[in-house]
Formats: sequence, C-alpha cells, structure tokens
Amino acid sequence: MKAIEIIHPGGPEVLRLCERPQPDPRPGEVLIRVTAAGVNRPDVLQRAGRYPPPPDASDLPGLEVAGEIVGGDVGDSGFAVGDTVCALVNGGGYAQFCAAPIGQCLPVPAGLSAVEAASLPETCFTVWSNVFDRGQLAAGETLLVQGGSSGIGVTAIQMARALGHRVFATAGSADKTRACEALGAERGIDYRREDFAAVVKQLTEGRGVDVILDMVAGPYVPRELSCLANDGRLVLIALLGGAQAEIPLGEVLVRRLHLTGSTLRPRSAAFKADIARQLRARIWPLIESGAIRPVIHRQFALEHASDAHRLMESSTHIGKIVLNVEH
Repeated sequence: MKAIEIIHPGGPEVLRLCERPQPDPRPGEVLIRVTAAGVNRPDVLQRAGRYPPPPDASDLPGLEVAGEIVGGDVGDSGFAVGDTVCALVNGGGYAQFCAAPIGQCLPVPAGLSAVEAASLPETCFTVWSNVFDRGQLAAGETLLVQGGSSGIGVTAIQMARALGHRVFATAGSADKTRACEALGAERGIDYRREDFAAVVKQLTEGRGVDVILDMVAGPYVPRELSCLANDGRLVLIALLGGAQAEIPLGEVLVRRLHLTGSTLRPRSAAFKADIARQLRARIWPLIESGAIRPVIHRQFALEHASDAHRLMESSTHIGKIVLNVEH
C-alpha cells in the first residue's frame, strides 16, 4: 500500500510517500480501506519528534480515517465487512489501509461524505472526553473554548451549543471570531486585541464561565482561573503556549476551582470504545440532523501531506484539514 512515513524528526519535508505492507489487524481490530484521513496537531508534533506514538501503535502518522471495512474481527459490533465507517486510530491513518479497533469505529453519519466523516473522530472523541466527561459541563452551564477556529474548537463550539449551552470562543483574527459566532459561539473574542478574561467576566455579569477548554496553557492559566465561576473547571488538552504556569493557589482554594487535563492517544481501547458509544447515542443524531456539521478548510492528496502540515502550522485555517487517499 501507499503510505506517508516520517523519515526522521523535522519539518514538513520529512514526510515521504512510501510503500508499506498492509497492516495485519489484531483480534478486536478491523482493516479499513481508507478513503480519507484527518490531519491533526498531534500529527505535526509526532513529525517534529515531540509526540512519539504508543509502543504498540503504527509509526505512520494519522489518528482518524474514514473508509470501508475490508477484513478483520468485527465481533458482535453490529458492523460487517463492506460497511463504511469512520474511526479513531492510534496511528497509521496516512495510508491506503489502516487497522482500527472495532470499538473505535462509528458509522458515517447519514448525508456526509467520507472526507467529512474523516474529520470527525479525533475532535469529537477529544471534546466529549474533556468537556463533558472531565469538565462535567452540565445543563445551564457556560463554556469558553480557547482556539475556537481550530478543528477541536469548531467541534467544541457546535457540540456545546447543540446541547443547549452558552459558548464563548477565542480566535486570532476578526474573520476567525466571526466564523466562531457563525458556528454558535455567542461571542468570538479576538485574543490579539482583547483581554479574554475581562470580556468573559463582562459577558457573564462578573460570574465567569463554568468550563474552559484550553489548548494553550502557559501564561493563559492564571488568567483562565480568574474568569472561572466558583467551582469552575479548567481542562487542558495541549500546551501550545508552554508547559509551565504560575497558579494562584489561594484562588483555587477559596473558589473551589478544578484544574485538570488529559491526552487521549495513550488511553485504552476500552476507554475509547466507551466514548464511541456515548458519541453514537448523543452526538451522531445531532450531526445527522445538521445541528453539528463538519467544517473542512481544505483537502490535499495523500502525497501532498507535507503541504497539509505546512498549512496546519501556519494556523491560518478554520476547521479541519483532510487528506484524500486514492487507490
């Protein structure tokens, strides 16, 4: 099969089209003939040598795919060989064939293309796990999404809004803040021109938000804690702004604040399968109804994966970047 490999840690130019044997699915896994694969920030970090794959994962980049099940162990999943699915994988998505745990497969939502479906798993699994499981966003509560125009951001805005929550989002330009508002954010906040903490306090009449989904960390953390409501939860999913922060512990104590975080890739297949079940029950009907929609910024052919990474690193995109995989 054709695949994209990382020849050594480095810039986008180290991504190379190669020939690899098709993966041999293990018990509990299926083989997917890949039609499209999503591009995500962890792929960029892996390419740069800063996010190694788990020991049992493929060394090929790519954490989400859509395509046809052509073999493997479907078990009692309800899927069959020949079904079209999208799946969260631990690696190997940038290829014509990919092995995926059957519990991490979901049906392609009715009305969506394979390219649109390939943009869903990584962001939907991440947002559900962190905003609704770890962050415990409850009825009547508010959410602030940092990086609202990213793939994670556009998903978080739409999921929370579709479930009835007030949502605010930061982004780095007027075009991006308008895009966040078009997707359901009550207010897009241009972090280059505005103090997001002050804006959030004003929008909530001084109360603050209940949950913040943060990919930045670093110097953002104390400002985020200042605009959380009492008993609020700050959930970290990336450290784009730095891995160190000064935390006002007195404020944490007095206002009963929670600071947590997670990475999804190392979690067990059983953990991810549980998220898949929740997504299928709660979120997939909202996608099929149109209340949540994929936001595809641009598609690239598989052999142009390096260009997709350059676009990702430019941070000029709104929504997802997807690779088309030809056979």
